[in-house]
Amino acid sequence: MKIVIGSDHAAFEMKEFVREFLHSLKIEVIDVGTNSAERCDYPDYASALVKVVLKEKIQGILLCGSGIGVSIVANRYKGIRAALCRTPNDSEMARKHNDANILCLGARTNSKEEIKAIIESWLVSEFEEGRHADRLKKFQNLGADC
Repeated sequence: MKIVIGSDHAAFEMKEFVREFLHSLKIEVIDVGTNSAERCDYPDYASALVKVVLKEKIQGILLCGSGIGVSIVANRYKGIRAALCRTPNDSEMARKHNDANILCLGARTNSKEEIKAIIESWLVSEFEEGRHADRLKKFQNLGADC
């Protein structure tokens, strides 16, 4: 399994924690940055991550201070279903009902242990198809192309 991760400066330390956590699960990680805690703009990293998700057809994890900004940016792109999740139940439902291909997390809103639990739930959950697939078809062609 391969996952792409990215963050802004506010979530740099948490992104590093997530990267190491994913490595401990034997998951290959593509890191699109940022590479320091120096101020930067989250739209740049969210857009870079989206392009990898779409090109490689893999999942991504985006982080910023709240998770809100990166989720807004990511969802501007066609083919992206980015879900801001605060609990393991949120991430489970994001996968099961929405086939979320990007998990968005807030480095300032959740602890490391909470982040781990959210990611674990997201990784083991699968899209349920059926009526949920019909709903996704209604908006799959909205948004900007990369």
